[in-house]
Amino acid sequence: MNKYIENLHWRYATKKFNPEKQVSKDDMETLLEAIRLSASSYGLQPYEVMVIEDPEVRAKLKPAAFGQPQITDASYLLVFAYNTNVDRQYLDKFIKNNSETRNKPVEDFQDLREMIQNSVLTFTEDVKHIWASRQVYIALGNLLSAAADLKIDVCPMEGFDSAEFDELLDLKSKDLKSVTLATVGYRSEADQLKDAKKVRKSKDELFTRI
Repeated sequence: MNKYIENLHWRYATKKFNPEKQVSKDDMETLLEAIRLSASSYGLQPYEVMVIEDPEVRAKLKPAAFGQPQITDASYLLVFAYNTNVDRQYLDKFIKNNSETRNKPVEDFQDLREMIQNSVLTFTEDVKHIWASRQVYIALGNLLSAAADLKIDVCPMEGFDSAEFDELLDLKSKDLKSVTLATVGYRSEADQLKDAKKVRKSKDELFTRI
C-alpha cells in the first residue's frame, strides 16, 4: 500500500482534538494553498473560506454549532461559504484575473466568457446556489486529502446553524452563505475513534466497471 493510501486510512473525522497541540503556521498555509488550488467549475471558485483563529470569536460561534468541542479545541476553524451573487461583475473579475495571470489580452477569453454567460449566469438563483455549494465540497475534499498527507486531523462539519453563523460573521454583507465547516488540529489520545478501523463499502460494491 502506498504512503498516500496509508494516510487516507489513517484519517478520520476527528471529534476530540488536543487543544495543547497546535498546527504550525507553515502547515496551515500549505492546507490553505491546497484549498486554493482545488478544482472548480470553469475555475470560478464561487466561494470563500473564513479562517478563524480568534478564541473569542470561536466561543461565540460554538453554541450555533450545538456546543461541539471541536469548534474551540482545534487549532483552526474554517467556515466554507458560497457566493450568493455570481453575476456579470463576478464574471468580469474572473476574466480579468485570467488575463493578468496568463499575460494575455482580455479578448482572448471571450469564448470562456460566453460559455459561462450561457451556462452559470442563466441558472435560477436557487440552482446557482446549489451549484455553488457543490463547488465548496470539492474544496473541502482537497483539504481532507492534503491534511491526511501531512498527518493533520480535520473534522468536516455540517452540524451547525448556518443562519446564526452568517449573522455572527456578517456574511450576508459579503454576499456569502455558510455551507460547511472544518476544524483543523491534532487528535486527542482520548478520542474513542482514533484507533477504529475505517469502514467503507468494498470495491465491488462501490465501483461498476463497464
